[in-house]
Amino acid sequence: MMAQEAIEFTDYYRCYVVGRKRVRIMPYAPKEAHHLRYAAAKGKAMPAAMVERVTRDALALCDALGYDLNTAEFAVRDGVPYAIDFMNAAPDADLHSVGKENFDWIVRAMAELLMERARNPRPFEPTGSWPRAAGLVPKS
Repeated sequence: MMAQEAIEFTDYYRCYVVGRKRVRIMPYAPKEAHHLRYAAAKGKAMPAAMVERVTRDALALCDALGYDLNTAEFAVRDGVPYAIDFMNAAPDADLHSVGKENFDWIVRAMAELLMERARNPRPFEPTGSWPRAAGLVPKS
């Protein structure tokens, strides 16, 4: 269980993260009806510094967790993105929910990841990078 502060936000972003290197930031309106959550937030400009920060943070979270598929959600208050939901290893990818553009992106990104892994297999990694970063596992 994780306890966290309720963030009164001005902006909200949901990010697909694939293969710990591909990120799609999607403006999201979690207070809207389910079928409007992506559409209601669409087209809102995102400052370049926010794109960089959210991308960096989403990648760091997924690397630490060892997630090759995830959604990380950020609530923005006073210009600061707070990671509030980032353990979605089986994220919503339904065409009718996420919309055609997001659906096409996630299908393409996952196909690319699977082709990369088929060409360059890697050993199973049960934990992500956090044990090494915390000094719990010797560097090899």
